Amino acid sequence: MAPPAKKFNSKPSSERPRGRPNGVVASSQLPLQLENDAPDFPRGGGTSLSREERNEAREGVEKDFETDIRVLKKRKKERRVQNKNNSTEDDLGLLFGDGITGKLPRFANKITLKNVSSGMKLWGVIAEVNEKDIIVSLPGGLRGLVRACDAFDPISCDEVNGDVDNSFLSRIYRKGQLISCVVLQFDDDKKELAKRKIWLSLRLSVLHKSLNLDTIQEGMVLSAYVKSIEDHGFMLHFGLPSFAGFMPKQNQSEGRNLNVGIGQFLQGIVKSVDRSRKVVHMSSDMDVVSKYVTKELKGISIDLLVPGMMVNARVQSTLENGILLSFLTYFTGTVDIFNLDKTFPSSKWKNDYAKNIKFNARILFIDPSTRAVGLTLSPQLVSNKAPTSLVKVGDIFEQCKVVRVDKGSGLLLEVPTEPFPTPTYVNVNDVSDKEVKLEKIFKEGCSVRARILGYRHLEGLATGTLKTSAFEGSVFTHSDVKPGMVVKAKVIAVDSFGAIVQLASGVKALCPLRHMSEFEITKPRKKFEVGTELVFRVLGCKSKRITVTHKKTLVKSKLEILSSYADGSDGLVTHGWITKIEKHGCFVRFYNGVQGFAPRSELGLGPGSDIHSMYHVEQVVKCRVVKCLPASHRINLSFNITPTRGSEGELIKPGSLVSGVVESIATKTIVVAVHESSRMKGTVVLEHLADHHGLATLLMSVMKPGYHFDKLLVLDVEGNNLILTAKHSLVNSPEQLPAEISQISCHSVVHGYICNIIDTGCFVRFMGRLTGFAPKSKVTDDRSSDLSEVFYVGQSVRSNIMDISSDTGRITLSLKQSLCSSTDASFIQEYFLLEEKISEQQVSDSQSPPLKWTNGFGICSVIEGKVHEIKDFGVVISFQDYSDVFGFISHYHLAETTLEKHSVVRAAVLDVSRIERLVDLSLKPEFINKTKEEGSASKTLKKKRKREAHKELEDNQVVNAVIEIVKENYLVLSLPAYNYSIGYASLTDYNTQRFPITQFSHGQSVSATVMALPGPTTGGRLLLLLKSLSDGTETSSSKRAKKSSYDVGSLVQAEISETKLLELRVKFGSGFNGRIHITEATDDNSAESPFCEYRIGQKLTARIVSKGNRTEISRGYHGWELSVKPSLLKGDTEMSKSLSSEDINYSYGQCVYGFVYKIDPEWAWLTVSREFMAQLYILDSSCEPCELVDFQKKFYVGKAVSGFVINVNKEKKLLRVVLHAPPDASGELKEADSDRHSLCHLVQGSFVGGRISKILPGVGGLMVQIDQHHYGKVHFTELTDAWVSNPLSGYQEGQFVKCRVLEINHAFKGNVHVDLSLRSTQNASGHTSTRRVETITDLHPDMAVHGYVKNVSKKGCFIMLSRNIDARILISNLSDDFIENPEKDFSIGQLVTGKVLSVEPLSKRAEVTLRTSGVVDVPKSNANHLNQIMVGDIIHGKVKRVESYGLFISIDQTNVVGLCHVSELSDDHIDDLPSKFKAGEIVTAKVLKVDKERNRVSLGMRNSYIVGEEGSTTPSRQAIDVTVGMNGLVETPEPSLSQSSSEDMGNGSDVDHIPLLADAESRALVPPLEVQLDDIESLDIQGDVSESVVDVTDGNEEKTDKKTKKKAREDREREIRAAEERLLEKDIPRSADEFEKLIRSSPNSSFIWIKYMAFMLSLADIEKARSIAERALRTINIREESEKLNIWVAYLNLENEYGNPPEDAIQKVFERALQYCDPKKVNLALLGMYERTEQHKLADDLLNKMSRKFKHSCKVWVRKIQSLVKRNGDGVQSVVERGLKSLPRHKHIKFITQTAILEFKCGVPDRGRSLFEKMLREYPKRTDLWSVYLDQEIRVGDADLIRALFERAISLSLPPKKMKFLFNKYLLYEKSTGEEQRVESVKAKAMEYVASLD
Repeated sequence: MAPPAKKFNSKPSSERPRGRPNGVVASSQLPLQLENDAPDFPRGGGTSLSREERNEAREGVEKDFETDIRVLKKRKKERRVQNKNNSTEDDLGLLFGDGITGKLPRFANKITLKNVSSGMKLWGVIAEVNEKDIIVSLPGGLRGLVRACDAFDPISCDEVNGDVDNSFLSRIYRKGQLISCVVLQFDDDKKELAKRKIWLSLRLSVLHKSLNLDTIQEGMVLSAYVKSIEDHGFMLHFGLPSFAGFMPKQNQSEGRNLNVGIGQFLQGIVKSVDRSRKVVHMSSDMDVVSKYVTKELKGISIDLLVPGMMVNARVQSTLENGILLSFLTYFTGTVDIFNLDKTFPSSKWKNDYAKNIKFNARILFIDPSTRAVGLTLSPQLVSNKAPTSLVKVGDIFEQCKVVRVDKGSGLLLEVPTEPFPTPTYVNVNDVSDKEVKLEKIFKEGCSVRARILGYRHLEGLATGTLKTSAFEGSVFTHSDVKPGMVVKAKVIAVDSFGAIVQLASGVKALCPLRHMSEFEITKPRKKFEVGTELVFRVLGCKSKRITVTHKKTLVKSKLEILSSYADGSDGLVTHGWITKIEKHGCFVRFYNGVQGFAPRSELGLGPGSDIHSMYHVEQVVKCRVVKCLPASHRINLSFNITPTRGSEGELIKPGSLVSGVVESIATKTIVVAVHESSRMKGTVVLEHLADHHGLATLLMSVMKPGYHFDKLLVLDVEGNNLILTAKHSLVNSPEQLPAEISQISCHSVVHGYICNIIDTGCFVRFMGRLTGFAPKSKVTDDRSSDLSEVFYVGQSVRSNIMDISSDTGRITLSLKQSLCSSTDASFIQEYFLLEEKISEQQVSDSQSPPLKWTNGFGICSVIEGKVHEIKDFGVVISFQDYSDVFGFISHYHLAETTLEKHSVVRAAVLDVSRIERLVDLSLKPEFINKTKEEGSASKTLKKKRKREAHKELEDNQVVNAVIEIVKENYLVLSLPAYNYSIGYASLTDYNTQRFPITQFSHGQSVSATVMALPGPTTGGRLLLLLKSLSDGTETSSSKRAKKSSYDVGSLVQAEISETKLLELRVKFGSGFNGRIHITEATDDNSAESPFCEYRIGQKLTARIVSKGNRTEISRGYHGWELSVKPSLLKGDTEMSKSLSSEDINYSYGQCVYGFVYKIDPEWAWLTVSREFMAQLYILDSSCEPCELVDFQKKFYVGKAVSGFVINVNKEKKLLRVVLHAPPDASGELKEADSDRHSLCHLVQGSFVGGRISKILPGVGGLMVQIDQHHYGKVHFTELTDAWVSNPLSGYQEGQFVKCRVLEINHAFKGNVHVDLSLRSTQNASGHTSTRRVETITDLHPDMAVHGYVKNVSKKGCFIMLSRNIDARILISNLSDDFIENPEKDFSIGQLVTGKVLSVEPLSKRAEVTLRTSGVVDVPKSNANHLNQIMVGDIIHGKVKRVESYGLFISIDQTNVVGLCHVSELSDDHIDDLPSKFKAGEIVTAKVLKVDKERNRVSLGMRNSYIVGEEGSTTPSRQAIDVTVGMNGLVETPEPSLSQSSSEDMGNGSDVDHIPLLADAESRALVPPLEVQLDDIESLDIQGDVSESVVDVTDGNEEKTDKKTKKKAREDREREIRAAEERLLEKDIPRSADEFEKLIRSSPNSSFIWIKYMAFMLSLADIEKARSIAERALRTINIREESEKLNIWVAYLNLENEYGNPPEDAIQKVFERALQYCDPKKVNLALLGMYERTEQHKLADDLLNKMSRKFKHSCKVWVRKIQSLVKRNGDGVQSVVERGLKSLPRHKHIKFITQTAILEFKCGVPDRGRSLFEKMLREYPKRTDLWSVYLDQEIRVGDADLIRALFERAISLSLPPKKMKFLFNKYLLYEKSTGEEQRVESVKAKAMEYVASLD
């Protein structure tokens, strides 16, 4: 038992005397002390009283003392009772821990607001889950709050940094969920006790604070979050970072079906604990979790107890209000009376809990400070389920049975609910309104009436009341409050936002500041005093938020309230308050959030009145419901309670036409006195004065009161005010304007006006309030337009009805011009009529004479005037009779006439502007002579002939017109075919007033339709409609009417209506339109300008070739495609099938003709046919830089161009062309071939145009763009013709250059590497200043060379002689003088001149000197050394380098290096050379062959060569010749070092973000050779002989890099192992102490541990060897997996040798090893052990298991086949088939290859051949497969088969590099056989192949 808690010891309960308090004792002892101890006389003398007096005094004192004693006894008794009550109260509020010794507590532990403290662990149930917090019901009826940030532990950083969304808490937690929580804080003591809040935390990191991996044991119940969902289960998070959890899905599904998501809160049982991996394995079977009882764990502390944990408890004793239990051996806890196992315990409940009775209980709370623990025996909580609530607050129950009466506490009732009764407890204070004794009034079993006050969700206990007052009143809880209810409430708080009031039942409400009074309150606290009881009216009740109002009008209103939209019946009169005032009306709010709208017309305002002058926000108004739509939540209101109706004669409805006079004019509104009504006024806003916005503004500026409107249309009636419009489009068609939705039909076009514009569309209004909506997608053809920029409110529009919804009353419109264009000239007609009215108003203002001057300027009349002024833009004419009128003649209409100032001219009138008093004139003869001809024709018979020549115009006739004048809003046109009549056409339409206007020019031909002939209504003008505005007006019926007998192939007579640069527009038949594409003008498209001879009006014969295409239809052009090609005109009508579709079978290299129709800086776009386009890239247009600069000037629009096809895209109908013919221009080009032909038009030696895209730093050279996506590299030596010091000078990025293609290489991934040169001269000239060394054979000793420094080091430098050849210069040859630091004297890119010292042709290496003196450090000749070496000599030497194909050996006492081929190393085959031989190792070999001419020595190291010198053999046929260079280097013919450092470039458009280009740049920055000049052994010279499988494709660089790195790691490991072995061999430990010392120095070395084990086995101490193995496994770092695996393998070998029995011992070690190492590696190690010890049965069993477990592993299947082949077993074919079915497809080649190799080595070669042949049939171009196949056949040695296989290989069509590899392999084989004839035959075949490439 723990010691008593300090909290308990500090309480003054049992230590103080119960009999008397301290204060009482002190006061009672004081008089006694005076009585007994004081002397009878004062100090210094005796008393002055007599004996009688003293006796009387004594008697009086005794009486007083007796009185005091009685008083003290009475007070003592009262205080004893008070102390007893206080001690009872203290005991109830005190928490007693399990460490109490001595006297037991009287009462059970209870959680109250007095004893809650931080750190307590509580069990609770979630009552509410809100967006930002959680409400938790706690023990004892308490409620706690959990903030969102304390509700969960962040699983990822995103959840910590990001905000939690609204539904996050509801996804993790749910109402009614049992949870464990920890008290974070309890509000300070400043607040009232009832208002103090308990803040909780649900974080597992707080709950599991004391939990760690060591304390977790199997069987514990833990809570966790789901961290992630994996394939087989869930990763769990316990809130602590030290360990994690895992729960399998199958275990999770065993319980109830949970929808588990990330972050979900789960409970589970610990199944096992993996302490090494720090993973706890869980099971979440809910049945098991709910029934699991915590076992008695050793050493468990109180910190590990968790609320909700179920324990097995034993009764210790009964308390006054509960029982005391002991559990888990060390702990005690209490259960209060409300948490017993019986729902309704009677008054004799203690009899049921005798001592030592066992129960299953759950922990309710834990107080770590007092060690107090509360338990519960509630059946529902014990089964881990929250009690079900069957009652609601406020419910009244009549027959409630009294179960128990607790004296002085309360009553326990049984409330009748279904399906089972609910326990309810009534506190003594809630029993009656007056003080009563419970035991006298209530007896057990009696029935009472009760009302529910609350509910404890955790205990399942309701609280109730029996007070009579609780049953009275209309409001008891929030649910009783209804909108509109009048209540009395007391003001409890006043703030700036309003007042908080409290109803009699305790329910609180808010009275907002604006509802505290009818008027605005500045000081609310003076209006509302705290404690005042006032009358309010409930406005609304949402959730538990109640708002009330104190506005007197609302509170005292007797009208019916409006609290829902369903109550809004038409005609209802009610009170509301204004919430918002807008220009068009007021928004009114009612009860419970209902809102309506009162339009301006229903506000009772006069015309022009301001709403704000009559109403204000928050004003209470009486209003009438005009119309209510509950479905759409819309209510229309009126402030006119009784609608006024005029007489029948004065009743004006919307749609009526009226007239009136202007009374007043405001800023944008005109008030009109309507003639038809004596009492009604009308208003016309600015936007409704005209359809044209500009003229409406101008008209209003000149309008004055008294102006008379002849026609006005009534749009709407607002009370006594009429909403009028003067728009011409609306006034002239009132019968077509709909007023109701039933008057509208779909797909009809209706006039209207825009009433509102929003981001998503436009609202269009018709008559009255009928409104439609046009979504943004249906407003304009260009969706990117801003609607407010292309439309304005009030604009006249034509709308196409798209959809009508009768249910919702919604009308969907379209305002697209293509659907809504005008069909008449009403728009321009109104323009000229308004212009006349405005001019009349201007004249009336200026009081000038009427407009008689216009009579003298008739359209087309010829007048006389004088040149007033000559300006840059034209000539101004003045008239003698009209001084304020001027004429204007533009340069276009001067007709090349030169005028002088003050000269008199005669000109024709084209247009008259009445507003500007301006006349547009023309001097063109066709207009001036027109009048003369008409005058003379009237007198002669020519008039008849004139009429025949010029037909009369008719309405709706399509005419061709020529633009004469371009005005701001309209065009002045002439009709040449109709005697040059003058017409007028608008530039815009109703819907396009703000659209960008199409640009027209003088003299341009257009097509138009005659809409109105000259007459009074048109102002004497001919009105036209442009075809471009009316393209979309054709209806489906008109289209059907136009059907005719015309078909594809028909010959027609067409007339040219319009000429364009690339097409002719024609018309034929009865209103049919078509076009002739420029490619249909001639047969070969070679003419420069095929349309130059065609004119408008010209008639021609054409053949219909198509019915148009989608491109033209999308542009609004509906027509036919015609052709005037001579070849087609000669054909017949049977050609229709061949003409309907174009021939799209373009061939690669085919010559095509086209015309440029678009040009940009990069591309020229050509049209090659009606449907096919072509594009020409700028760099394909020329190779000359000057022409590339003028690309856009050279290829202008309309230019005829011929080119050759290199690419085709049939889907886009697009060709890619170049101007020069490609070299292999043959065959049909398919789309799949487009990549293949991307650069096929470039060949080696050709010149191309390029653009510098990147200047590489150092000596990288240039990156030049040669195609859209292809780049080439210019080497540093190919920049200039001559050797100059700075070849990059003069070049800049973006510069055009002329390039010569040097080489093109295609990689397997589609990458193309192109080498370019900017040099114009060739090496054939031979001049030393320009010549470049192309091949190593061009060099010879003592040759003078130039070069650029490429790399500088302390040992010397490398220089570039050309793009292929680099040379080395040693530091001693850099200068005649001493050079201390070459890096200072030689810079990268510096030009140097030197002389060749030595050349190695095979390795392409050269050495150069810069010294000018004759003494140079030339290596000594090797001739003497080579002469000393004879065939058959036994030599000693040092291994120079180890390669996969052999050893390079430096022969002692010479500078000669020879090669010992791998086949000559040993009599047996050697697989891994690097593991057998090291550089620097001393070896002995025999000279097999010496080739003095080629400086090659072949060596052999077989034992048979070395053992007996007399038995020397002939040189091996497979010995490989090597070159002995001048400096002793051993080289093989490989690419030069410069090629490895400077590679060709691939595709890309930018160096920075194109991988290949960036990679090329990075390679250009790498020095060519990062090795020391004197460390030749570090050079990595690679070659391929016959053993290695090589893929010669350049694209395998990445794979090679990975293999190289892996090989380097393996070499490093072998070197370390060899060093350790050598260390042990030098100093082998002889004792255990020496091994221990060695282990301490190298604890991770498996080699030392295994040696230690072997040492112990040598001493026959097997157990010690096992213990060393165990130590090694514990000691070696977990990261050293390979070292650990070595120990496990040694351990398996140990148990295999000494285990008892071995099978069991091996199995145990094997199972353990599987848990720590890679299972496949462990299985393979065990398999190897079985095979070494020849335990074939166990090996077979293990292989069968491995083939099932690791069925995707190629290595496992190969081992299984190897086992069968070595033991000559059958069934290899079946295993191969099973392996192919199991393995992934990408492993099939590897598997079959290794299987075939095994068959060749150990099995049947024929089976291996069949496998190789099968693969080669599927992959015939895999060079690596051919190489392996050939190697195996060479090993078998059948020469005929080998040669046949080689012949097959070299006959393939492979890339040149692959073919080179095969020819080299073939040549090496034939050389090894020694037959010179066959060698020459192979060389001849190789030459034939090379010749075929050219």
